[in-house]
Amino acid sequence: MLTRHIFLIGFMGVGKTTNGKKLADLLNSNFIDLDDLFVTQEGISISEYFGTHGEENFRQKEKEILQNLHKIAPAVIATGGGAPCFFDNMEWMNQNGITIYLQIPPKALAKRLANSKKSKRPLIQHLNEDEILTFINDKMMYRHPFYAKAHHHVNVIDLDLQQLVLTLGL
Repeated sequence: MLTRHIFLIGFMGVGKTTNGKKLADLLNSNFIDLDDLFVTQEGISISEYFGTHGEENFRQKEKEILQNLHKIAPAVIATGGGAPCFFDNMEWMNQNGITIYLQIPPKALAKRLANSKKSKRPLIQHLNEDEILTFINDKMMYRHPFYAKAHHHVNVIDLDLQQLVLTLGL
């Protein structure tokens, strides 16, 4: 049984939700996707929210939802890719749980994102694979210092969730 939240952070498309669900199953714990929780609470998709309210308002609402998680039982939580980079979110997650930075090489991520349902990802929905790679590299220059503050760094290419559980002592 978890005694603290486990926060999975990293760039969009890295596998926070997919691996988070598997990790929660392994730990017999609840799983929460912060983006899905946002949609449920706000009653509007993130793409629509971005379009009508803008990124700044989205990030403020995202922070409120994130920091209200202290009221629930410990769970495995997949954050949005930008969540750690705004306000004091990264520091808050480090103080209120275990943070795990899921990493993947930028080229592999660009390919993955180009082949995914980009319509669910407002920041890249109109970009081709080369433009996505440029976008990733540009965003990572800003985001990496926040992601790097995570307690643990894991490459998803060779991720073994059973080994991760052992490493975390869970």
